[in-house]
Amino acid sequence: MDEVNMKENSLDEEKAEEKAENTEAVNSSDTENKETAEKAAGEKADAETAEPDAEGKETEETESDAKEEEGESEGEKEAKDPKQARIEELEDMVKRQLAEFDNFRKRSDKEKETMFEAGAKSVIEKLLPVVDNFERGLASIPEEEQGTPHAEGMMMIYKQLMGELEKLDVKPIESVGKEFNPDLHNAVMQCESDEYESGIIAQELQKGYTYRDSVIRHSMVAVVS
Repeated sequence: MDEVNMKENSLDEEKAEEKAENTEAVNSSDTENKETAEKAAGEKADAETAEPDAEGKETEETESDAKEEEGESEGEKEAKDPKQARIEELEDMVKRQLAEFDNFRKRSDKEKETMFEAGAKSVIEKLLPVVDNFERGLASIPEEEQGTPHAEGMMMIYKQLMGELEKLDVKPIESVGKEFNPDLHNAVMQCESDEYESGIIAQELQKGYTYRDSVIRHSMVAVVS
């Protein structure tokens, strides 16, 4: 009986020792896990702290390099040869004067062209009555005198005059059979016509002319009512 009790006590002691060992192993494992987690958290915090410091250091280095470059540039400016500075100043002055002269030349050419056109218009306006008289004279020649030296001479002079005006880009305005255009025609009367519709020019009373696409004299016309 005593032996049985001793065996049971020995088994109980072994179980108690095993349980204590297991408990100690669990506690040791928890402690190790906790230490590992704390170590990882500490390393992460150190890394986060180190990153801003590195960025701040890079920024400081960049600013320092920029300041050094600015200082070098200012030093170069200060060290520039006065003669070279004077040469650059004179070159800039010459370029400005050339640009001003070019603008002056363009303005002068435009003014000359405008004055020429105004003078040409004035001369052409004075020649148009001569053209009108030639046309009236040719229209008044009797049919039996057509082909005579006198009539042929008048016709040759008229053609020569019109040829010279055409070379100057003077052109007659088309009127009869065309739709009335207030920019080109001056309606002085209305008339009835079986040939043309309303608003069409049926008769030209005085021929109009243009010079370089500008009207020198409007055509005097009769428009179908």
